[in-house]
Amino acid sequence: MTFWLTALLVWVAAGARVGRVLVKPATTARVAIVVAVAAVALACTAAIPDVGLAIDNLLPGGLPGGLLSEGVVVGAWLLFVTATSVVASAAWPVVSRRNLRQIAWGVYGLGVLAIVAAVLWSFTLGWAVVAAAGIFIVVTGLRNLSWTALGRGIAIYIAGTALVIGLAAGQIQRGLTDAPGAEPGKPTWAWPLWQVAALLIAFGAVWIVVEMWLRARLLLRRVQSLHKVMVKRFPEVVQEETGTSTQLKASDRVAQIMDALYLQSGGGVEIAAAGDPPAAIGRRAERVAEWAKHPLGPAVVDARWIAPPEGISPRGWVRAIAQAFDALPEQAAQPEPAAR
Repeated sequence: MTFWLTALLVWVAAGARVGRVLVKPATTARVAIVVAVAAVALACTAAIPDVGLAIDNLLPGGLPGGLLSEGVVVGAWLLFVTATSVVASAAWPVVSRRNLRQIAWGVYGLGVLAIVAAVLWSFTLGWAVVAAAGIFIVVTGLRNLSWTALGRGIAIYIAGTALVIGLAAGQIQRGLTDAPGAEPGKPTWAWPLWQVAALLIAFGAVWIVVEMWLRARLLLRRVQSLHKVMVKRFPEVVQEETGTSTQLKASDRVAQIMDALYLQSGGGVEIAAAGDPPAAIGRRAERVAEWAKHPLGPAVVDARWIAPPEGISPRGWVRAIAQAFDALPEQAAQPEPAAR
C-alpha cells in the first residue's frame, strides 16, 4: 500500500508543478522542475512490485525478473538528475538567461545519452551518473540556501537528493559485487529509503506553493475582524475581486484594508497633532489599531502612520495592525464617521 500511496503523492506534486507552469511564465527552470518531479513519480511507479512485474512481462515470453523494470527506474532517476541539473545550472552566476536554454538542451542531450548507455549497457554506469549529478545538485543547493520559503524548499529538495546519492552509491556497490536482485514481484533493495527520498524531493518541489497558501490562509484569518470593521465603514473599497484563489483573496483583503485606512485618515492629509510615527513597529501598529477601532477616540493618526514602515511589506504591516486590533479591549460603542 505504501508503494501506491508514495507514487500518488509524488504524482500530485508533479501535477501541482504543472499548474504553476500554467499560471506563470513557462521558464526553462520551471519546466525542468516539472520534468524532474514527473521523473521521480515514474521511478516510484515502476518500483511498485506489481507494476515492475507487469513491465517485465510486457513481451509475450516475458523477461528476466527486474531486467526492464529496473532499467525504467534507473532511466527515471537519470532523467530526474538531468532536469534538476538544468535548474542548478541556472543558479550559477556564469549562466545567464540568454544562454540557459542552450545549456539546458546540452544537459538534456547528455542525460539522454546516459539513459541509453545505462539501459543498453550497464545499470551500474547509470547509478554512477546519478550519484555524480546528485553531488553537483547538492553543492549548488547548499550555495543558495536561505531562510525564505524558496530556501526552505531547496533544503528539503537537496535533502532528498542527498539520500538518492547515498542509495545510488549502494546500488553501485551491489552492482560491482554482483549482489542478487529482488525476486519478481518483490520490493527492491532499500525500498523504504527510496520512498523517503522521493517524498522529500516532491515535498521540496511544492514547498513554496504550500507555504504561500498556508500564509495566505493565516493572513485571512488574522485580518478578518479588522477587514470586517473597515469594509463596513467604507464599502466602496470592495470592488470586483481579482481572483478566487486564497493568495489573491489575501492580497485583495490587504489592499481593501489599506484603502479604507487611507479614506478614514482623510485621503492622505497630514495632521500636526498626530506627530511623527515611532520607529518601533509594535507601538505604531497599536496606535493605528486603536484609531481604526475607535476613530473618534484620543488616538490621532494620519497618512504617515498608515504607510508601511520601512523594511516591512504591506502584508506584514496589515498583519501587525490586525494583531494589535484584536488585542484591544472592547469598549463602549462610539459613533463612527459616515461612510465616504
